[in-house]
Amino acid sequence: MDAQGRGRADNIDPADQWVLNPNTGEYELRLTPSAPQSTVPGPRRAASGGSRAARGRTAPAPGREVPPQRRRRAAPEEPPPGRRGRRRPGKKKSKAKKVLMWTGGTMAFVVLAVGVGGYLYLQHLNDNIQSLPDDGAGTGGFKKDEAINILVIGTDKRTGAGNEGYGDKGSAGHADTTILLHVAKDRSNATALSIPRDLIVDIPDCPTTQEDGTTKVIPGSTGVRFNTSLGQNGRTPSCTMRTVTELTGITPDNFMVADFNAVKTLTSAVDGVDVCLAKDIDDPDSHLKLSAGTHKIEGEQALAFLRTRHSVGTGGDLSRIEIQQQFLGSLMRKLKSNDTLTSPTKMVKLAEAGTKALTVDSKLDSIGKMKDLGLELGKLNTKNLTFTTVPVKDNPAETVKATVVLNEA
Repeated sequence: MDAQGRGRADNIDPADQWVLNPNTGEYELRLTPSAPQSTVPGPRRAASGGSRAARGRTAPAPGREVPPQRRRRAAPEEPPPGRRGRRRPGKKKSKAKKVLMWTGGTMAFVVLAVGVGGYLYLQHLNDNIQSLPDDGAGTGGFKKDEAINILVIGTDKRTGAGNEGYGDKGSAGHADTTILLHVAKDRSNATALSIPRDLIVDIPDCPTTQEDGTTKVIPGSTGVRFNTSLGQNGRTPSCTMRTVTELTGITPDNFMVADFNAVKTLTSAVDGVDVCLAKDIDDPDSHLKLSAGTHKIEGEQALAFLRTRHSVGTGGDLSRIEIQQQFLGSLMRKLKSNDTLTSPTKMVKLAEAGTKALTVDSKLDSIGKMKDLGLELGKLNTKNLTFTTVPVKDNPAETVKATVVLNEA
């Protein structure tokens, strides 16, 4: 269209030919001009727009090309009475989004369930733990940035199912096996010091906390066997701690007491411990019968192995200490092996066995504290673990040798 065509007398703006029909809500083409237009259009009034709308209800002429629309924004109008306004159809959620929402909800539920289950299981393990106060005999508990000294006590108390058959049914639970484990500050090495049960020592006075919360001081004893530092006269593990400090000059950080059941359940939890024998063992007292060579032992057999002495070495406690050290070294290696650490079943069994069978001091009375200690001990390479024994000699005061004394030479 040229300049002349754009300047015709009617000068109808194509946009003005399209008006909104309020009944249909759509724009319709109005071809008939409402009135002669001046060359220069004057200001439009609101009333004139309404007049054009009333007269512009004609449909587009058939076959005539509809000019492009230039829609103007208009305020939304209320629909006439009795007619519902048009609604835009809502967007349907895609199938993928529904699947993602369902999966996300399920995962949230699973995570919550696992979290609650884990919390309840930790509470269960905490409830398993038996603890006793150290009555001020220790340092107040191990520290992560310091050397660690843990007193491990194996008691001969015959409590628990299946232990009634062992001798000395009325045993008060003496310190039958005692090891002071020292771990270096940098965790590069460790020393396990065995203390013979028949070593003659002086046991100091021992304040102990009673069940009613009161404190009772148990008088000390001089020239008695070390194993009586526990159980005798109501002595608790804190008394053994004080005796060890008196003997070695080292104050333990914590103590752990293992009974017969601890040996049986811990060894079964790791599917047995390997031991190597230089000669056959046939001990009628402990009911242990093993041939020379390598064996994997657990449960009752492991307990019998730790208790045997008449069929090994010289038949005394010192010979028994040697095979106990071999056993404990093998157990520690098994505990640190990938076969154990990567097995959820074994780890659960260990957690159950450890928390049920061990009695610890009150500074280790939660699974969190025991875990922290385990992480520190786990830094040790078991190849750098050395076993040794307090130097002793036969008691010169005895004709029949039954006890030993400290060899200070």
